[in-house]
Amino acid sequence: MKLDKKNSALPLALIFSLFFLWAISSNLLPTMIRQLMKTCELSTFQASFTETAYWLAYFIFPIPIAMFMKKYSYKSGIILGLMLAAFGGLLFFPAAIIKEYWAYLTIFFIIATGMCFLETAANPYVTALGNPATASRRLNLAQSFNGLGAFISAMFLSKLVLSGNHYTRESLPTDYVGGWEGYIQTETDAMKLPYLILAAALIIIAVVFVFSHLPKIKEGNSVEGETKTGKLIDFGVLKRSHLRWGVIAQFFYNGGQTAINSLFLVYCCTYAGIPEGQATTFFGLYMLCFLSGRWIGTFLMARFRPQNMLTVYALVNVCLCVVIMCYGGMIGLYAMLAISFFMSIIYPTQFSLALKDLGSNTKSGSAFLVMAIVGNACLPQFTAYLMQLNANIYHVAYVIPLVCFLFCAYYGWKGYKVID
Repeated sequence: MKLDKKNSALPLALIFSLFFLWAISSNLLPTMIRQLMKTCELSTFQASFTETAYWLAYFIFPIPIAMFMKKYSYKSGIILGLMLAAFGGLLFFPAAIIKEYWAYLTIFFIIATGMCFLETAANPYVTALGNPATASRRLNLAQSFNGLGAFISAMFLSKLVLSGNHYTRESLPTDYVGGWEGYIQTETDAMKLPYLILAAALIIIAVVFVFSHLPKIKEGNSVEGETKTGKLIDFGVLKRSHLRWGVIAQFFYNGGQTAINSLFLVYCCTYAGIPEGQATTFFGLYMLCFLSGRWIGTFLMARFRPQNMLTVYALVNVCLCVVIMCYGGMIGLYAMLAISFFMSIIYPTQFSLALKDLGSNTKSGSAFLVMAIVGNACLPQFTAYLMQLNANIYHVAYVIPLVCFLFCAYYGWKGYKVID
């Protein structure tokens, strides 16, 4: 069907809400890493596997999800994903009784599976719902709501979880009510409220989607959910070099971004010597830079080619990583705030460039691009390991994000070109 601004406004608004919701979920992870280091008595490296549990779902499920949505519809996948993620959020209540690290890892995996439905559906839907020439700008606008969710999660929800206290068995005050068990229970209970809020929001949005009309998207010569023949997933789409390079670029971008995001609070408290309460404020500012970068980047794309902006932004981040590696401490922290600004447009720009001209294989291409988020499940752990291994030169670990941004720069320079 042909869509104009009037009949695409409401569907876009609903889809934009999904970007906001999955940002809340994924950007709570740095806070949870910090909190689980307390409640489960973990090292930085051990706690970093929280990211692995979450993002591993993004490697396992995009292909089955794409097959599901090709057979049914984007809408069906979105509703199922919302309910699954809400179920995962509610599991924090029994987890607070168990108080075992494996239980939290399981919950994060379940929540991420639900969010994977949303992300596999929403990104290609936004690119398809409108003029193809402005797909990159439209996706960056949608991702601005992702930045808003990240800011709210970092600035406000993190403060509901982190108390500012970080005791060990030896340093716990002798007059603390309930002793060590009381302290652990208090810190454990603090993790429940943000996920209760998230679960409630997910359920409400799911109900809205059930009673809303989403236009069927035409992909190539077929319309979603109406063609029952042909492949449900097409691996041959990876023969398209701009998609293949896009998947590689997304793997490294996601890993580099999450390496910085997930260790931000640990960096602030452990290496920059900032109190936990102040660190959450810095984390909020970090995400505010990300949000402002998204809005400004969306505006600039009306005047500059997306691929050129991608190249420049990625190269700026390479230089900023060099600053962190050379200085560390507070100088490194301020460099991270700048990195957050210049990271802002990279993911949606790479995503939209990689989906260009895929036609009926758009869902397959989207599935492989979402699978590339598995970079989050391994590169942050490598970074955390290097930080822990070299405590005196911890900032050298930021060579990992540096290499990641180099791949992004290459994609904006050459890899994005549709040549086959």
